[in-house]
Amino acid sequence: MTTNMTTPGYVRPVRQDILAEVERELRDFLAAERKRWTAVDARAGTLLDAVTDLIEAGGKRIRPAFCVTGYLAAGGDPDRAERVVAAAAAMELLHACALIHDDVMDEADRRRGAPTVHVRHARRHQENGWRGEAHRFGESVAILAGDLALIYSDRFMARAAGDAALWAELRAELIVGQFMDVQAAADPTADEQLCRWIAVTKSGRYTIERPLVMGAGLAGRTDLTAAFGRYGAAVGEAFQLRDDLIDAFGAGPDATGKPAGLDFEQHKMTLLMTLAVRHDPRIRDLQAGGADAARLRALLVETGTRAEIEAHIGRLTDQGCRALDDAPLDPAWRAELAAMARQVAFRDR
Repeated sequence: MTTNMTTPGYVRPVRQDILAEVERELRDFLAAERKRWTAVDARAGTLLDAVTDLIEAGGKRIRPAFCVTGYLAAGGDPDRAERVVAAAAAMELLHACALIHDDVMDEADRRRGAPTVHVRHARRHQENGWRGEAHRFGESVAILAGDLALIYSDRFMARAAGDAALWAELRAELIVGQFMDVQAAADPTADEQLCRWIAVTKSGRYTIERPLVMGAGLAGRTDLTAAFGRYGAAVGEAFQLRDDLIDAFGAGPDATGKPAGLDFEQHKMTLLMTLAVRHDPRIRDLQAGGADAARLRALLVETGTRAEIEAHIGRLTDQGCRALDDAPLDPAWRAELAAMARQVAFRDR
């Protein structure tokens, strides 16, 4: 491939070609694994299907996109992209693990427009009249499916031969951040600083910063780590704040593929809610006391919290883009990273 790397029209097609290869790798790998395990017992295919169905249901593929962008923006050869393809597949499988487990913890019933893994298999248990508790069976399938996705993500990352320490840190951040999210839901005394740390750690870093840095590292460009870190920290926080707003004000499963208001139902002291409490302390008691979602939404608007969050998302996005001003990047890729920042910060699902 001899396309001029400085041509702005080049950047998206070449990235899409590599991301299409990521999809093929995931599809072929999971199909081969299903064939392998159903040869032992046909019922083993159920576990593979739980992972495959979630992957094939779509999703935004944000983490693979940032990983591949980091590689290409750092000058990685698109004709020798096998390692970044494997790393991007690892990112998506790790995300699948996180979603499957998160749905159990949140007792969510929809994901990507379909029943969540634990709900689907609890129903399967009931329909077959099997022994034991249906909900326990469904949760067990989901825990194991998430674990399997995690193991497969490690296999792909081993093939990528990426930065092992960075991969370990990414996974540890995700898990500890998720634990602190669970803790904050149980103990609503979490302060704004802690909630910001949770948002950045369990979502922002593993969604944007770490995939970008991993991709750049595969291209041999560790000199971009600091700039990508500043960009990823700011845009990652904007990403999570948008997630909070979508949960609070989203149109629900028909538009987003998952229920709206789950954070309210779980009494989570998200960053959005800590900022709301700053405006009106009554919100903490209303949320902890199980106030209905409509009342909480109204207060978020009345107190100016929603408007403040929107403005803050804009500032964070600008801050992230400015972090790349002096980075040694091709202008076309700098512009593309700015466009990606806006896409994730101002999305509606």
